[in-house]
Amino acid sequence: MIYRFLIISDEVDNFMREIQLDANATFLDFHRLIIKACGYEDNQLTSFTICERGWEKGDEITLEEMDSYTGRGNRIMADTELSEYLEDEKQHLLYTFDTLADRVFFIELAQIVHGKNLKEGKISRSIGDAPQQVLDFDEMLNRNPVSASDSSLGLDDELYGSEVDASEIDLEGFDISDDF
Repeated sequence: MIYRFLIISDEVDNFMREIQLDANATFLDFHRLIIKACGYEDNQLTSFTICERGWEKGDEITLEEMDSYTGRGNRIMADTELSEYLEDEKQHLLYTFDTLADRVFFIELAQIVHGKNLKEGKISRSIGDAPQQVLDFDEMLNRNPVSASDSSLGLDDELYGSEVDASEIDLEGFDISDDF
């Protein structure tokens, strides 16, 4: 079985990646393809979050073993196959690529192709430039200036996000009907 994923960013309007992986691939395989597809260095702590309806955060799958204080499950990418968590088209995930700034990609399992397999995952479509991999501290402060009355150190919803409204994510124009 092949999974076809669409990856978009809320930071860059014309950014989209399409990645195809076998259902038996691990989340580590998926992570490595995302890093390659975006031209990122593989030197950051990253994670996948399985989303419930409306992009509500569920279980987290991390690059390395971590204590989780979220009350949600925590698994390791290298030990977790995609098929353990993904079974329905239109299922959503978040991929946190900049942990300190809590920046994510929005991922949709766009298509499941039954009866076919892939030995290796592949980047099947690449549109636009990926957002900068990591924001430095000065950039975070410039994006969110600290005011004298702000005790949150300027780390507001603009940078760190809030609940994502699935209706805000527009996949129109991204054709996922290509044959394999």
